[in-house]
Amino acid sequence: MGTTNSLTTTYSGEFAGQYISAALLSGSTLDNGLITVKPNIKFQEVIKKVASDDIVKDATCDFDPTSTLTLTERIITPSNQQVNLQLCKKDFQNDWDAISMGYSAFDSLPSSFADFLIGHVSEKVAQRTEQSIWNGAAATAGQFGGFKELMLADADVTDVGAGAAVTSANVVEKLGLVVDAIGSSLYTSDDLFIYVSQNVARAYVRALGGFSVAATSNAGTDNKGTQWFNGGALSFDGVKLAVANGLADNTMVAAEKSNLYFGTGLLSDHNEVKVIDMADIDGSQNVRIVMRFTAGVQYGIGSDIVLYS
Repeated sequence: MGTTNSLTTTYSGEFAGQYISAALLSGSTLDNGLITVKPNIKFQEVIKKVASDDIVKDATCDFDPTSTLTLTERIITPSNQQVNLQLCKKDFQNDWDAISMGYSAFDSLPSSFADFLIGHVSEKVAQRTEQSIWNGAAATAGQFGGFKELMLADADVTDVGAGAAVTSANVVEKLGLVVDAIGSSLYTSDDLFIYVSQNVARAYVRALGGFSVAATSNAGTDNKGTQWFNGGALSFDGVKLAVANGLADNTMVAAEKSNLYFGTGLLSDHNEVKVIDMADIDGSQNVRIVMRFTAGVQYGIGSDIVLYS
């Protein structure tokens, strides 16, 4: 059975050749390099963790190996994902782009629509991957276990807050809970971020615009009100903020970029969408859209992570 097609069309002269899809969440976490990507994983990869006690000791004349090193490991296992769509070219014969299919009975999929499908499928995969990275559930079809699921199950991760809704009136307080829980050895790390959901970022921008009791003045940052922000970098108490579109509302994660991993096979798999015309294969009028890739996440040291959820 083919993928159900719902075509709502109007014809008014020759088609201008442009398709518009609904706005999609971008894969901001990977596109902006906010976590560490580990490619070329065929099945699993072991992430080694090293912990040690105080390795500096009083000097003696002898070699005295009294320090303790503890090696543990976490395993990243990318899951197999796919996109399979099937369209019948007959569905487009009376469409307002039909002229681009040619006049032969052996139709081809409209080239502009094929291009649109490739872009649309790629964006949909980027959206789902972004959501799975942070909020995915391993038991849900089409998802892989995300950071939040892993962190909630790990007693080593520091949990703060009671999951209260974040608003412009309390966002400074809630961000403060996260920063206060960051270990002193991590606070000055160059790749430390507080990953925040979109609603937390919006609340923080509004608070800094002067519409919160936390603002330093009614006019907000630079006396510009809510117009102070033009998409630049955000920080809180010296820690960089990163908006992770896949995070669920009222969620924050403080961690080093080098401690968060995205694993996959070939990176190019995420950019390859196959459009297969079945006419020469089985004589049908079907066109198949196929995409296959692997994806999964893992972190190294749970005790170096703070979760507000």
